[in-house]
Amino acid sequence: MVKETGYYDLLGVKPGATLDEIKRAYRRLALKYHPDKNPNEGERFKQISQAYEVLSDTQKRALYDRGGERAMKEGGVGGRGGGFGSPMDIFNMFFGGGARMPGRGERRGKTVVHPLSVTLEDLYNGTTRKLSVQKNIICSKCNGCGVREGVNSRCPKCHGTGMEFHVHQLGPSMIQQIQTMCSQCQGQGEWVRPLDRCLTCNGRRVTREKKILNVHLDRGMQDGQRITFHEEGDQVPGLEPGDVVIVLDQKEHPVFRRIGNDLIIRKEISLVDALCGFRQVVHTLDNRTLLVSSPRGDIIRPGSVKCIPNEGMPVYRNPTQKGRLVIHFQVKFPEPGWLPPDRLRQLRAFFPPQEEVMATENMQEVELSDYFSQPGHWWQPHAGEAYFEDDFEDASRPHVQCHTS
Repeated sequence: MVKETGYYDLLGVKPGATLDEIKRAYRRLALKYHPDKNPNEGERFKQISQAYEVLSDTQKRALYDRGGERAMKEGGVGGRGGGFGSPMDIFNMFFGGGARMPGRGERRGKTVVHPLSVTLEDLYNGTTRKLSVQKNIICSKCNGCGVREGVNSRCPKCHGTGMEFHVHQLGPSMIQQIQTMCSQCQGQGEWVRPLDRCLTCNGRRVTREKKILNVHLDRGMQDGQRITFHEEGDQVPGLEPGDVVIVLDQKEHPVFRRIGNDLIIRKEISLVDALCGFRQVVHTLDNRTLLVSSPRGDIIRPGSVKCIPNEGMPVYRNPTQKGRLVIHFQVKFPEPGWLPPDRLRQLRAFFPPQEEVMATENMQEVELSDYFSQPGHWWQPHAGEAYFEDDFEDASRPHVQCHTS
């Protein structure tokens, strides 16, 4: 028979609940009433954590079921200063955050994450960006106590214990002492009249401040890379400040596409350039101009991939080395009718002889016509585009080769 159900009621479970049911209930309520999410529900969070600490321990739960909170106090468990761990310690142990280490603060403040939009040029050349963030700092007027100078913040009703004691006469020489949470300070042990609050922070213990962070982007940094500013997060009295984490968000570039340390660029050349060689310019991300040439006699086939060593992205923390500038060639063929029929014979003379196929009686002659794909068809034209998109997903594939002379 369970004498009291207060802790079960706090977690919303029945007295016969299993340990898994108690854990699930605590997980749901702890996340809902965590002070970072609900700053006004600190007391509720404390009560939930205390209930979980008792009901998740077999011995403590058995003692509570037999005699309620009174039995736990008499047994040396529970009560303010009587053995209950910090609510945040319980939360951290349950969610894998680890318990508080002796001699350190109860916990660190929460980490704040800010995305920072950057260009590919920023990551290629390196730069310094300024980021303005708003954060809480401990009030300099009251030093984080929230009250005016000379005012005692201890609750006058519970004398700072956070608990009230009530004595009931049960009969001759029989009394019952019941301990409950202080109704005035809600178990905090501190209570301040509105008129005694610090005028600067209005009793909140912290004020808002704008901080400018200088975010240094090293050459070769990547999209999604994190830059941490230690202890630049919100300040909370009694806690170590949290961190500010900057996450780089690279904008799409109109010309280059980055894969690892390689830069990919698409170049369209004419059929005559593909057959006879060419010279074209490529403007780099650091405002240099490269003259790219193809030797005469070196045929560029549609979809061919060439590269220029050491002209890609700088290697992070080793910027003297660079990846490759990979060029994916698209050959633009002439439009139909570009050459009169009488000159096709002259053009054909420059190519190897064609295979002659003689028509026989068993053959049926047909002509080609243009193909237009239907929506949802299994095959789409422009295979070169698909080649470009797919084949560079893995920069280590062997078809991209660089040769140095």
